[in-house]
Amino acid sequence: MPFFNSYFGSFSDWINTRRRRWLARHGQKLSLRYWKALDRRGWGRVIGKAVAAVFLVLFVFYLAVYFGLFGWLPTKRQLKAVQNDMPSEVYTADSVLIGRYFIQDRTNVAYKDIAPSAIQALIATEDARFYEHGGVDYRSVARVFFKSLLLQEEGSGGGSTLSQQLAKNLFPRKNLGFLSMPVNKLREVILARRFEAIYTKEEILQLYLNTVPMGGNVYGIESAARRFFNTSADSLKTEEAAVLIGLLKGTTSYHPKLYPERSLLRRNVVLAQMAKYGYLTPEQKDALQKKPLNLRYNPYSHHSGLAPYFREHLREELGKWAAQQKDTEGEPYNLYNDGLKIYTTLDSKLQRHAELALRQRMKALQVDFDKHWGNKAPWSGQPQILKAAKERSLRYRRHKAAGMSDKEIDEAFNTPRKMQVFRWRGEVARTMSPMDSIRHYLRYLNAGFVAMEPTSGYVRAWVGGINHNYFQYDHVRSRRQVGSTFKPIVYAAAMEQGIAPCSYFPNDRRVFPEYENWSPRNANDEYGGSYSMLGALTHSVNTVSVNVALQAGIPKVVQLAHSLGMTGELPSTPSLALGTADASLLEMVGAYAALANGGYQIKPRYLLRIVDRQGRVLLDQTNRNGQGNHVISSQTTALLRPMLESVINEGTGRRLRNEFHLAMDIAGKTGTTQSQADGWFVGYTPDLVAGAWVGGEDRRIRFRDLEKGGGSNTALPIWGGFFQRLSKDRDFRRYAYSRFAPLPAHLQGYLNCPPFQPPFIEAPVEQVDNGGIEDFFRKGGRKFKDLFKRKGKKDKDRDREKDWQKDLEKEIEKRREREKEREKDREKGRWGRDD
Repeated sequence: MPFFNSYFGSFSDWINTRRRRWLARHGQKLSLRYWKALDRRGWGRVIGKAVAAVFLVLFVFYLAVYFGLFGWLPTKRQLKAVQNDMPSEVYTADSVLIGRYFIQDRTNVAYKDIAPSAIQALIATEDARFYEHGGVDYRSVARVFFKSLLLQEEGSGGGSTLSQQLAKNLFPRKNLGFLSMPVNKLREVILARRFEAIYTKEEILQLYLNTVPMGGNVYGIESAARRFFNTSADSLKTEEAAVLIGLLKGTTSYHPKLYPERSLLRRNVVLAQMAKYGYLTPEQKDALQKKPLNLRYNPYSHHSGLAPYFREHLREELGKWAAQQKDTEGEPYNLYNDGLKIYTTLDSKLQRHAELALRQRMKALQVDFDKHWGNKAPWSGQPQILKAAKERSLRYRRHKAAGMSDKEIDEAFNTPRKMQVFRWRGEVARTMSPMDSIRHYLRYLNAGFVAMEPTSGYVRAWVGGINHNYFQYDHVRSRRQVGSTFKPIVYAAAMEQGIAPCSYFPNDRRVFPEYENWSPRNANDEYGGSYSMLGALTHSVNTVSVNVALQAGIPKVVQLAHSLGMTGELPSTPSLALGTADASLLEMVGAYAALANGGYQIKPRYLLRIVDRQGRVLLDQTNRNGQGNHVISSQTTALLRPMLESVINEGTGRRLRNEFHLAMDIAGKTGTTQSQADGWFVGYTPDLVAGAWVGGEDRRIRFRDLEKGGGSNTALPIWGGFFQRLSKDRDFRRYAYSRFAPLPAHLQGYLNCPPFQPPFIEAPVEQVDNGGIEDFFRKGGRKFKDLFKRKGKKDKDRDREKDWQKDLEKEIEKRREREKEREKDREKGRWGRDD
């Protein structure tokens, strides 16, 4: 304690001593008498010292900012390599831009690709002496100081040059309290000088017009031109350029969509400035000022444009890919601001045809569906459907995550509010509760469609639903029961196991006790007789398909389906033959691609190349072979194709010929699942393999009869509409009459059998006459002998199926020999007559 008192006591004495000395030297300056007594020379010294002090403070302040005491400043070298954030862009195979991934919508454009009127409007309005100063316009600074600060004239204009504004755009201002304004202004001056030292005036203008905010999340002249006038920066008209440059004064206040009157007035001010500085004549200015805005607003969202479902699928995949790739600085790529260019296999014209075909069919089908149910809800008697839809909704999950009780959630779901509602005739504003909204959307049928090339696996069209803004579940990837579209895989597996196409299978209804007495039924409830594979597949006979699967072996069918790209779990039961397995539309189209290309496994491909903003190729799959293993023999696929063609020409797919009048060769199969929950059609031509699916978001929302809910009525017309549109398009006219290669001659006999054999009807027993006991035993013996013959024939057929290809070749050879012998006999007879 004594030490503490002695230490602070001496410190206090020292302070008092210093204070007394200062007062002795400068105390008189605190009195008014001292300042009144000063002469001119004295005042000169005081002012000089004050000015020196101010300059010293400013110089120290400048050095503090320059050396980064208030925050990092980029060097000239770093400014030379400056890059602003750019969205990644998605292109089709025919080089059409279909989408962007961005946080800020920005597209860089070269100076030469900017309309001169936009450059002139910018300089006239924002920096009239741009070509005269070196980054700082001291005349403007003086004007701001005297008019804006001292005289408080609001309309005197700003003092920032375009170079300073560029610095502000690239390096946003920081909040430093009361020092924010001076520090940020000085930073911008320093950076403006550096920009002027390393860039030409044209390069500065290019940088500025690529970085300037133009309202909302739109940045740069190119994106703004596309958004407001649906054009490019080099095609802007003078009055359009004036509208965009006028936005710079206030991107919200002068937004042409939100406030067209203000925007028009501001545009005319810009035009007047252009005339003032000689860029327009007075006559041109007057003529342009009389024009209306003529806005062609083109709002862009991730839900709009071509292929939104495909772009969303690609976004998820590319996000994972980019996180694993490193740029030149060792940092992971960012999909949203690194300006990647992504080239895909989609064809913009095929995609547009697919979207229009699906929209046209689903719009008409929804009318039929609503009429089918009338005033009755499709979920009548099944309240659990409505409850499940409610619990699937994002709103419900958010309420649950927030800890709301069931009562509170029910109250929120039954409270009306304004919302935009999807309808086929166009969006409408409605006041309804979220529960009403769920009921509204639950009535809609949805659909998916995909088309790809069977040899390369290139996906050319991808439509995942009817409207991505309201139905974001992608039905190209969703898994649903595949129905009878699975049957060609069953028949292919049977032929691979050596079962002959001309083998006959009984059309008898059968009960399977080991599978809970399951009994497959035919759609038409007709039984009896026997079908060949051709006849059974043509008419989609369920009983025969199950018999074929059992003879081929269910494990063999499962194995083949997996080899063809079906990744899900497949039931090892006879019902698999009827398509009770779940698969995606993309998987089914991939499986049919193998049937179309000679049996080679194919993996759907949709990504070709990825290039960074410097043009470096980060990924290139252009020359990669899309075919995998040879999983089905070419002979099997060649024999299966006529069967699938028969489906189109004579079976469940004949609507493609009768209604859509398609003339090209087509092989395909319809499919309908239990109670019409899913409608399918997958088919291929010599050029493309494509598939369509239709159904409700909930499997229990469906048509009540097969005529309306079958795949031939729901999904097939989408496929038919797509190819009908291609047939009428000059660019795809070659598709209209494309033909499959003819079936090789040595295989034609394999299908040379009746598709159906009626039931065997025994002849009535003949009456025995009085003296004909001998004849009775003779005829009876013959029948007894025939019985053993028939039994022997069955045994031979069973053996023949083990190697049907070899037997059929022998049979064909025998027929040729017999034909040769007949020809020789005819020749002999002819020569005999000539003699």
